[in-house]
Amino acid sequence: MTGRPKLVLASGSPRRLTLVNQAGLDPDALRPAEVDETPKRGELPRACANRLAREKAEVALAAVKAEDDLRGAYILAADTVVSVGRRILPKAELLDEAGQCLRLLSGRNHRVYTSVCLVTPKETFRQRLVETRVRFKRLSEQDIETYLASGEWRGKAGGYAVQGLAGTFVVKIVGSYTGIVGLPLYETVTLLAGEGFPIHQGWLNPTNPMPA
Repeated sequence: MTGRPKLVLASGSPRRLTLVNQAGLDPDALRPAEVDETPKRGELPRACANRLAREKAEVALAAVKAEDDLRGAYILAADTVVSVGRRILPKAELLDEAGQCLRLLSGRNHRVYTSVCLVTPKETFRQRLVETRVRFKRLSEQDIETYLASGEWRGKAGGYAVQGLAGTFVVKIVGSYTGIVGLPLYETVTLLAGEGFPIHQGWLNPTNPMPA
């Protein structure tokens, strides 16, 4: 490649694009990777997140290799899994699914796993898995019905979007807030920088201020 290396985001998620932009990165292309996100029988949540992020990266790589102007780009893929114990909650598409998720999460702890998979220009794969613990308050039926009416739950892992109204349900977070939203920024930036993508080094050094 000549000049600035290109970056492809293997996602059609507006929230992941917003997070990438928040990190000061502007992808050259979006190549959403459609994969079957059904957990395998007996698959643990962290393994599921890692597998799906890798599969999305592989699908995006195949698409990028077919495009002359993107060939050799860095490819960034991610997947988020919400779990209670070993149970993986669905990415809710139906009202009943979302309601079941919220009732299960009410008043208890759960874990959010986000796996980031980076494909380098040499087609090597690098992954990071981030685990975040979240505790919800006890939800009333009014809380649940109001949230379901908002529609924010649609397509979201665990039936909620923490960056929206469901943020008021959260009592405690231990880990990465942006990981819950869909892309842990610190780990993503350090992963890219470690593989040679030009990142402002001050971002990785907490003693230096963020660039204006």
